[in-house]
Order: sequence, then C-alpha cells, then structure tokens
Amino acid sequence: MRACLHHIATDKRGAAAAEMAIVLPLLVTLMFGSFEIGKYFLDAHRVQQAVRDGARFAGRQGFVDMPCGGTATADPQIKNLVRTGTTASGGTPRLTYWTNPATITVTITCASSGTYSAAGIYTIVSGGARRVTVDAAVPYDSLLGIRLRSATINARSESAVMGI
Repeated sequence: MRACLHHIATDKRGAAAAEMAIVLPLLVTLMFGSFEIGKYFLDAHRVQQAVRDGARFAGRQGFVDMPCGGTATADPQIKNLVRTGTTASGGTPRLTYWTNPATITVTITCASSGTYSAAGIYTIVSGGARRVTVDAAVPYDSLLGIRLRSATINARSESAVMGI
C-alpha cells in the first residue's frame, strides 16, 4: 500500500497537461485580445483615411457649391466617398459594417474676419475663407460580431475650400 501511494505521489506524467489546462484560458484571451486590438486600430486607420479623402474632395468643390453655414451641393457624393471610396452611389463600404451614411457629417464654416478672410482667392467670393470639416462616428463591430454601444470610431478632418 505504501509503495502504491509513493508511486502515485512521484508520478509526473500528467503534470504538463494539468499546467496547460491552467494556462490555456489566459493564452487564448491574450491571443484574441491582440487580434481585437489590431482590428480596432486597422479600422480606425481606415476611417481616418476615409475622412481625410472626403475633406480633400470637398475642398476641391466650387465656392458656389460650398455655401457658408449651409449644405454642400456635393454632400451625398462626399458622404459616399468617405464611406465607400467612390463618389457614385452604391459601392462597397470600406468597412463591412459601415452601412449608415448618417454617421458622416459635412460642415462648412466661413471666416469673415482675420488675416486670410479676404486675401488671395477669397477676394472673389462673398463670406470669406471657407473651411469644410468632415466628421465620422462609426459604431465599431468586433471580430466576434458583437456591437458594443460605447465602442465608436471617431475621426475628423478639415480642408480649406479652394474652389474650381
């Protein structure tokens, strides 16, 4: 009997499996957490790049099409460019879950006073120097398809309206 207990106490054949069973949940959590963080940063980069493209496109619109404090004539095109990368309606979204164009806002502001308000190309337009701001607030969709209310990717870009 004593020899049997001694044999059981000194047997180490299952030690690696027991240690792996203890450590495996932590390793899996770290692995999926790393993937999730990487996906979040990639998606945030795509949204920032999209907003920057939209601001550049909006900055190339004519002064008449970008009224002070109003809505841009090309507003649907700007929003579609931000969301899909093309000005034509439809298109594939840059992010598979970015289906709502209402997450994008285009704001036009005019500087009626200051150094640049009536200088250079802005001497020919009323209202002064125009600046367009493109904002996006995209609800983040995780790898597992779980939508968290507080997880939102926010991006903003501004551009001076140069006219055509």
